[in-house]
Amino acid sequence: MSLKLKTSYKAILKWVAIGLAVLFVLVFFIRTAVWENDYYARMEGSERAGSSETVEEEEELVEEEPTEEEVTEYIVAEDRPRYITIEKIGVKNRRILAVGINSKGELATPTNIFDTGWYTGSGKPGEGKTMLIDGHNGGPHVYGVFKRLPELTTGDIITIERGDGTIFNYSVMENVEVPLSESDVYMATAMRSPEKGRESLTLITCTGEWSQAQRTYLSRQFVRAVLVS
Repeated sequence: MSLKLKTSYKAILKWVAIGLAVLFVLVFFIRTAVWENDYYARMEGSERAGSSETVEEEEELVEEEPTEEEVTEYIVAEDRPRYITIEKIGVKNRRILAVGINSKGELATPTNIFDTGWYTGSGKPGEGKTMLIDGHNGGPHVYGVFKRLPELTTGDIITIERGDGTIFNYSVMENVEVPLSESDVYMATAMRSPEKGRESLTLITCTGEWSQAQRTYLSRQFVRAVLVS
């Protein structure tokens, strides 16, 4: 009898210890989940740490400016856009890289935050269509090429240099901030000229408030311009 009682007592202690351990683990994970939920709720709508995106996309971004030599040696086909200059916002001869659609079905962006991306499914300079170029708002620590895009107003000039050295000047007609939830629909407008029958250029970047929960900015900036010379 005494052996049985002793064994029963040890068994009870064993299960009590296991129960306490399980309870401790549950409390730990519940507290962690509550803390994370509260953190994201507090951070929602705030500015992202540092100067800026993935980005909207948690990608590996390069925050080092290309050297003068790298910019000078950058070559593209004669009929493709090579450099973009927007004097008003301090953009000078930034490289224009060819981009397509990423694995998420979204318009891709260059890895370097100082480069811009020309969507190969859009028009080329001098072709008479609408050319679409995007660029980063910034990286975790440094402002990107299109950080100041919201400052552009009607009449400001955007200059594109083609691969053969030909210069094309576009005059801003429209600059709008579109909520992220409506940006996909607005893309149809972005791919059209603001003036029917005229060649145009649309610039796109992320803007607005940073959403920690969605890991992206909550708006997109669209600048639409028409060819003037």
